[in-house]
Amino acid sequence: MKLFFGLLAVVALLAPAAARAQTPRPATPETRRYAIEVAGLRVGTMTATRQPLPGTTDVVYSCTSDVKVTILFYHLKVYYQVVNRVRAGQLLVSAVEAHTNQGDFSSRTEWKGDHYDIRADQYKYHHQATEKEPITYTVTDLFFGEPQSRSRAYAEYFGDFFSVAKAGPGTYRARRDGREDEYQYANGQLVTLIKKNPIKNFIIRYLP
Repeated sequence: MKLFFGLLAVVALLAPAAARAQTPRPATPETRRYAIEVAGLRVGTMTATRQPLPGTTDVVYSCTSDVKVTILFYHLKVYYQVVNRVRAGQLLVSAVEAHTNQGDFSSRTEWKGDHYDIRADQYKYHHQATEKEPITYTVTDLFFGEPQSRSRAYAEYFGDFFSVAKAGPGTYRARRDGREDEYQYANGQLVTLIKKNPIKNFIIRYLP
């Protein structure tokens, strides 16, 4: 089950209202695609997108993964999606959905004007909290450039923060509660994400 939980740590969709004919067409989203590997085998895909909304300072970020793993008698199936809506650099709402062969799970973070309401109900993990400080950097942001001087990133799945530290040129480590992910960048773009796991690491590689 550690492998299962490790992958889950890797939504009510926030689609804007249907555009009227005179509304400018949304800009083409920035999309980054990755292969997910375990023990050298490709077991799924991950897609991260960033979509500015015309006429606003809002941006919708999403990250979706679809994984199927069979190792001997171990079977894992996960469809995972996080969608964030950001306004002028601040997270307004984040919604996470996970549909798995162990059940369906969700997390939600929502700005209420002076604080966030946070609730995470995930596989063997439950967390409820409030956060008064505006959230301006999330784990999903890590897919779209190096964190540079950022020292933490909000983990939408957990409803909590990862600490972020530079480990070398283009390499950063995100840690929380004994868990560690390693982000590797080339020319400012994420090329490899290693989600470390006691059983087998998940390797997420950029697909050019």
